[in-house]
Amino acid sequence: MATTVEQLGTALASAYPLIAVVSPEEERIERLLQRFAAGAKPQPLPVTVWNCRDGFVGTGNHKDPHSALNWLASEAPPGFYLLKDLHAMLASDRRVLRGLRDTAAAVRNRGRFLFLVGPDLSLPEELRPLSYIVNALFPDEAEITATVNAVLQQAKRSVEPATVQHLVGLLRGMSLLEVEHMLRRLLTRYTILDASFMNEVLAEKEQVMRKEGILEFVPPERGLGDLGGLDQLKTWLRQRAQLFTPEAREKNLPKPRGILLMGMSGCGKSLAIKVIANEWKLPLFRLDMGVVFSGAMGSPELVFHRALEAVEAVAPAVLWIDEVEMGVAGYHEGETGSLTRIFASFLTWMQEHREDVFVAATANRIHLLPAEVIRKGRFDQVFFVELPNEEERKEILSIHMRRQGLDVSKYDLVLLASATRGWNGAEIEQAVISARISCFAAGKPVEEKDLLFAMGQIVPLSTTMAEQIKAIRSWARTRALPATTPGRPDM
Repeated sequence: MATTVEQLGTALASAYPLIAVVSPEEERIERLLQRFAAGAKPQPLPVTVWNCRDGFVGTGNHKDPHSALNWLASEAPPGFYLLKDLHAMLASDRRVLRGLRDTAAAVRNRGRFLFLVGPDLSLPEELRPLSYIVNALFPDEAEITATVNAVLQQAKRSVEPATVQHLVGLLRGMSLLEVEHMLRRLLTRYTILDASFMNEVLAEKEQVMRKEGILEFVPPERGLGDLGGLDQLKTWLRQRAQLFTPEAREKNLPKPRGILLMGMSGCGKSLAIKVIANEWKLPLFRLDMGVVFSGAMGSPELVFHRALEAVEAVAPAVLWIDEVEMGVAGYHEGETGSLTRIFASFLTWMQEHREDVFVAATANRIHLLPAEVIRKGRFDQVFFVELPNEEERKEILSIHMRRQGLDVSKYDLVLLASATRGWNGAEIEQAVISARISCFAAGKPVEEKDLLFAMGQIVPLSTTMAEQIKAIRSWARTRALPATTPGRPDM
């Protein structure tokens, strides 16, 4: 995706008289326009701001929008004119719309450029031939670095360049106003920018991403020791654990682009993604396709694009798309609509995105996935996560028994693994939890017979959905790599 600066440069080079900037950051956009205006040829241009309260700021003239547009069309000198509140009047006052359209046509190729700015800016059809829409992305490293240095200078703090660079990386994905306020607040509490300071920055950033409402920050809490089985998947992620480091960047090593985990529900696909982010020491953000298509946050296409912009802004990061088939189910080639446009945008973005974003997707109903998603080039690898075999069930039992405070050495894991044949990891976990709760209520320690009794109360999915599981195995046999090394049949 083109940066905000690149989009503004393209709009100005194309000589569009009206440029609409979709952004909630008026001050930032004004500063960017001042940079472009200062570098204008053959001579710098002034930047003049208008709002509905003050008119043209600094002069108090033309508070009425009709008067302001008439002046711009007839008398205004060459320059950049940022109209801050005008976009909100276009839908309610037809005369303002007519005035802006006529003004844009009048100033065309005359050195006068009109800018609108707003957080949810949708131009009427009449203005589109004369306008260029800029979807402002999050601030880039140069903008954040300038803001950080300015705040540190005002606070009279001397900080090593390497520390500043690390801090800037943590602040990506935040607005400049959020960066400034947060740094000022934290600098009153910390005398040095140590690990505690950086951890506080990360905690603040989590709150900012929650405020965006599009991406959910998933804290790093699960490691390889929490993931039972899946040895081929573990080998794959270990081999790529160093590819996002500065050393790998210096050697120009290719970075992994994504992974698709498909298979039965409850077999550890979501847990595996959390483990990948933790092992690679990357932040993990979850995108809920249900929120995207709900319409609660606006147009699905705009919400989806905003999510991709947000995760690029915080790169390097892992983007987790859970149940990706829900976002593409119903897609058919040649159709139009939000679903088709989002699907096409997603495929293009996966192929072309420049930032270090690793896409980790899961799918349960894999027969719903179009061939375009699973073909090579979209994902580095497609893994099929099968029901755990006996050795894996023993490992999963050990993990959950330890998590529940049980001494694994006191139990016959072979017997318990045999009793859970055909079970997925989630069912094994629930059996252990159920046994512990029952024994706690009875005021006694958990014995082997209690675990076996709890297991007898659960009907696994392999029984209730035997036909569907057979179909999933048949579909995935030639389309994905097993996450577990194939071995002898599980008897």
